[in-house]
Amino acid sequence: MGSVLERRLDAIYAIGGGPGANRPGYSAAEDEAHRLVTGWMHEAGLEVEVDPNGNLVGRRTGLEPGLPEVWSGSHLDSVPRGGRFDGPLGVLGALEAIDRLGRRRRTLGVVAFRDEERGCAGSHARVARGGLPGAWVELHHEQGPRLALAGAPLGVVTAIVGYKRAERVLEGRAGHAGTTPMDARDDALVRAAAEILRIRDVARGIDGAVATVGCLEVEPGGVNVIPGRVRLTIDARAPDDERLARLLDGLGIDPAGAVPPTSLGGPPADALRAAVAERGLPVVELASGAGHDAGVLARAGVTSAMLFVRAQNAGVSHSPDELSSPEDVALAVDVLTDALDRLASS
Repeated sequence: MGSVLERRLDAIYAIGGGPGANRPGYSAAEDEAHRLVTGWMHEAGLEVEVDPNGNLVGRRTGLEPGLPEVWSGSHLDSVPRGGRFDGPLGVLGALEAIDRLGRRRRTLGVVAFRDEERGCAGSHARVARGGLPGAWVELHHEQGPRLALAGAPLGVVTAIVGYKRAERVLEGRAGHAGTTPMDARDDALVRAAAEILRIRDVARGIDGAVATVGCLEVEPGGVNVIPGRVRLTIDARAPDDERLARLLDGLGIDPAGAVPPTSLGGPPADALRAAVAERGLPVVELASGAGHDAGVLARAGVTSAMLFVRAQNAGVSHSPDELSSPEDVALAVDVLTDALDRLASS
């Protein structure tokens, strides 16, 4: 049967139909997931609030309710054909941790933000609305292979990468695929191929940076027509300001409007490190290459930290193959519980 947490993860994963998780932000499937978690919050004896943007907060009022609150959670929406852990692990792990702890000096909150996958809409709306906590701790599937390569079950996240997205258009000259000699062609797709390789090489030359061409639109788009125009997208990311600036400069991308790298740390990170070290585990620190609600809260001034749990299957995420072992997940919830205890008791 598995643990309560495993059964709850299965129940959320089943919503929306397969293959994989299919709960787009503000969809009926995300609504259903929020209703299910609301019921579990009530079962745990939490006071439940839904704000005007649909964000779900379950609170256990502290012994000194005037103190800044301590929150933990994540999101319940998913990408199409997503994984079992991305988002729900953070919400359900926080719910289990706070259920174990009972009342502490500070109010503890479990949060499920809306529509994280399309730009953290729910957490941005909560920041704009106000009423934020004093500290935030987010448990999350790593979505990458670094912890597995390091032989470590858990990692403390020190930063969330900055990023910028851009488009580029390569012009050529359309022509007949059968009657235009090879040395007389100006093929826009060939130009695009060279540019894609250049983008890859620029990112490879900067430690910790990544750049991805995710979409191509080829015109006219006929099987027997030489491409005359190609539009491509670029997603560029780096873990600190200096490397992000170098990456964007090398790619020829205007840095205006880039989302800056976000540092995580302070007492929440210290509490996670202590809880990991007390179990005789290596305290592995790493930056997150993906955006998270924790970054939104940190940029709004909330002292924030994240705990990553080791991914299996070569770190694949946003896929039905996304996987973490029950043992690693249980360990992560134990560490989260201890960290929240330290923060809420201070």
